[in-house]
Amino acid sequence: MKVEAITVGMFQVNTYLLTDEATGAQAIVDTGESEELVERLRGRALDVRMILLTHGHIDHAGALPLLQEVWDVPTYLPRAELPLFETLPVQGRMFGMPHLDRECGRIDHYVDDGDTIALGETTLRFLSTPGHTPGQGCYFDDHDIVVGDTLFAGSIGRTDFPMSDPRLAVDSLRRLCALPDALRVHSGHGPMTTIGEELRTNPFLGYLRRERGIDGPPGLRWAPGT
Repeated sequence: MKVEAITVGMFQVNTYLLTDEATGAQAIVDTGESEELVERLRGRALDVRMILLTHGHIDHAGALPLLQEVWDVPTYLPRAELPLFETLPVQGRMFGMPHLDRECGRIDHYVDDGDTIALGETTLRFLSTPGHTPGQGCYFDDHDIVVGDTLFAGSIGRTDFPMSDPRLAVDSLRRLCALPDALRVHSGHGPMTTIGEELRTNPFLGYLRRERGIDGPPGLRWAPGT
């Protein structure tokens, strides 16, 4: 699977274009909050089959109605994320985005932990990683994982927002970092990293290094929620 990051919007969110290399079938993961993603993709020969959302914050799902005007394809949302997703018009008013005052966009399928989605010949698996939001989740194959705002290079998703839960984030990061070290991590903001790199160097994952007996950098030994 080919993974292309496209950074858009006032929040500089990474949206992703996933391409199954055997068939050319494509998925858009997350949307940004404005028309920028549509403009960036306009004129390209694309075969978009689906839109996948990692969570319902405005920078990741706000432009869904705009994308669906161009690509009328099935959209997937983590089931536990629906209450937050339904607040998108409220989020839009908070940030002065009138296109969100009226609608959130259409959701066709809800995904739960362990579900699979076929993108051409690629099988995407869904891992639920709540904490940053109630239903935040990740889509992955054997080589790449798109994690939304669960984990970043050198950091983790904030857990001080309404509907966040820092204790859930602790367990979610534990589950996420149990995946293979070589798995390439594509975050909602910032550069690509790997599971192994974050286990070795991320200052917010000291509790996992202690649990696993992994040597890490000196300094901060902070665990979210403690």
